[in-house]
Amino acid sequence: MTADRLIPRLALATLILAALGAGLPARADPTTIRLTLKDHQFSPSEIHIPAGTPVTLVVRNEDGTPEEIDSSELKIEKIVAAGQEVSLTLRPLDKGSYPFVGEFHEDTAKGTLVVE
Repeated sequence: MTADRLIPRLALATLILAALGAGLPARADPTTIRLTLKDHQFSPSEIHIPAGTPVTLVVRNEDGTPEEIDSSELKIEKIVAAGQEVSLTLRPLDKGSYPFVGEFHEDTAKGTLVVE
């Protein structure tokens, strides 16, 4: 096939692929939020995110003992070993406040995810 026939075909193929892709919904990339646990307290203790956005929560435990991050509202329950970190993927959430705790130190390890 000669170049004068190939170029219009490539242009047409590009237009068709662009038109097909235009009808697809944009995929939301997860937002990453970093959270530190130190002296049996979360920092920050209040996190704000936009509604309908998937979130990856990265929790770093800087204490010398393990902790279990727990929230029935967020549907998470994960042990974080001392000096380690874990990643938790949260589904897109509706507006509201979602509490979480460090189950082994519930009196001090408290936090809230605020979805706006």
